[in-house]
Amino acid sequence: MQKFTRVQSKALPLNRADIDTDQIIPAQYLKRIERTGFGQFAFESWRNDPDFVLNNPAYEGAQVLVTGPNFGCGSSREHAPWALEDLGLRAIIAPSFADIFRNNCAKIGLLTVELDQDACNYLVARAEENPAAEVVVDLEAQTVSTPDGSFVRTFEIDPFVKYMLLEGLDSIALTLLQDDEISAFENSRSSLYPKVTAS
Repeated sequence: MQKFTRVQSKALPLNRADIDTDQIIPAQYLKRIERTGFGQFAFESWRNDPDFVLNNPAYEGAQVLVTGPNFGCGSSREHAPWALEDLGLRAIIAPSFADIFRNNCAKIGLLTVELDQDACNYLVARAEENPAAEVVVDLEAQTVSTPDGSFVRTFEIDPFVKYMLLEGLDSIALTLLQDDEISAFENSRSSLYPKVTAS
C-alpha cells in the first residue's frame, strides 16, 4: 500500500449527495477477478453525459475528489474504492461518508476527509470556477488548505487509521510486522498441533 503523507493536486468537483457504490462502480463489473482496472468503469452511466466532470480534460490528473454528503452509501462492495484509486485519486473530501466505504478506503490507502458542508461547497465552487486550482491535503498536520494558505481547515481521523496510512500498511503488512513473535509462538507450540510454515 502506498504511503500517504501529503498531496497537492487539482480537485475533481462532484457536487452530488448520496452517491452510492453502484453509481461509483456498476454491479456488472463485480464479476471481474482482478483488483485493478476498475477506473475505466467508474461512474459509467454518468459518463454518457458529455458535461460530466470526468469527461473534462481540464481535470485530468486530479488526485482529490470533493463531493457531497453520504458518499459511498449503498452496498459494501470493495470495488468502489478500487475504482476510485484506479482513477488516480488519493483523497476524497466530503461532509460525510458511509462507514463501510470509509473503512474500505482506509484499507487500500485512500484517505477520506470529512469537512463541514460550507467548506466542501467552497472547494467545489473553486474547482468548478478554475479547474487548475490546487488543494493541499496534509495527513500529518490533518489539514486541507489552498497552496496560498487563504483557506485552511483541520479534520479528524482515527489515530490508528492515520498510522496505517502514514506507514503504508495494509492488514497483511501490519501482521507481518509481528513476524518474529508469530514465528516464536509457532516454534514453541506442542508437536501435537499443526504448525504454520512460510512457503
